Parts: sequence; structure tokens; C-alpha cells
Amino acid sequence: MQWSKDAFQISTDKNRLQLEAIQAYLTTSYWSPGITLERVQASINGSACFGLYHEDQQIGFARVISDGVTFAYLADVYVRPDYQGHGLGKWLMSCIVDQSEFKDIRKWLLRTRDAHGLYRQYGFQSLSNPEIVMELIR
Repeated sequence: MQWSKDAFQISTDKNRLQLEAIQAYLTTSYWSPGITLERVQASINGSACFGLYHEDQQIGFARVISDGVTFAYLADVYVRPDYQGHGLGKWLMSCIVDQSEFKDIRKWLLRTRDAHGLYRQYGFQSLSNPEIVMELIR
């Protein structure tokens, strides 16, 4: 799939992904500091990916891990800071949640420290029963 708006594109074509650009951003993020290129590649292999591009330069990314029916986890969402404030994150989120492959997913999860306002616009909310959610962090 591909969407276009002015000089920007969003694509699900994994062959267009610029792994070094993704890794360069993610390695400085709070959620995956120091992530290696090999781990970025492995995470992409197991996910549906959405690359955000300005002309031919990758400026954003998101990936969805899902069984395609009942559950999806949204991860590694970013728009480079020099491109923020122009609605690109909202556009990226719309493309993800409106894609037919994910339209009927019953439960979505994500983790964020600072973008609650963005995700609430797409129906995400705090856990209704946090006491039943567990995690294992390695």
C-alpha cells in the first residue's frame, strides 16, 4: 500500500525502508536505546511496517505486530523532530488504523511516555484493567 500527500509518502513496501535511518533514530529513543541494526532488521521481518518519506528520504516509521484477527501491538512510531508539527504523525496513524488488514482487530496495545494525546485521537486509552496486564522485561 502507498499513500501520498504533497511531497510525502507512506508505504508498506519493506524494500523501501532505510534500515540505517530507522536504526539511527531508534538507537537514540527512550524505548530502544542502543538497538543494533540486526535487531531492527529482525523486528521488521516479523512486523507490518509503515515507512514515512519526504521525497526519497525516510523521515518516520511505525510497525504493527499482529495475528491479523484479534490483537495488534503498535511499536517504534516516530516522525523525525525536524518534520514534526505538520500533521504527519496523525496521517501515519490514520493510515495504520484504517488499513483493511487491521480494521477488525479487537485489541490494540502500545506503550508511550509522551504521545498520549496523539493516540487518544485514534481511540487508544489507558488500560481499563491494568491489574490483569503483566510484562516480562529482559
